[in-house]
Amino acid sequence: MITRTGMAKWKGGLKDGNGTVATASGALRDLPYGFNTRFEDKAGTNPEELVGAAHASCFSMALAMMLEQDGIQNVTIDTRSAITLDQDGEGFAVKTAHLTTHIKADADEDKIRAIAKQAKAGCPISKLLNAEVTLDVSVA
Repeated sequence: MITRTGMAKWKGGLKDGNGTVATASGALRDLPYGFNTRFEDKAGTNPEELVGAAHASCFSMALAMMLEQDGIQNVTIDTRSAITLDQDGEGFAVKTAHLTTHIKADADEDKIRAIAKQAKAGCPISKLLNAEVTLDVSVA
């Protein structure tokens, strides 16, 4: 079993407060977040953006592994994951995650698309999200 840790600190109320996020690895250190970075596009990060980065990186790694296992070489993968925060009653919920990936590889386009769909379903972060996960693929 592998366990990785992310941390968050928060001070104040929802709208007037602010916080920082960090990772145990040090990849993120005291990165600011708050109401204004989540709902008003101010500088800093937010939970959905962080989940999107985790999802895009996890999917890309899963896809790279599956392409390699299939003998496909010269692989370049560029992936984005759009995490959507929707109104849910009086609160909010993440209901969709949309992957968009561009793949360059030495293989048939249909084969790459099929493997990308398998990677979407097999990616551990896709499995974590209790949301509809969709995927767009372009192959060069």
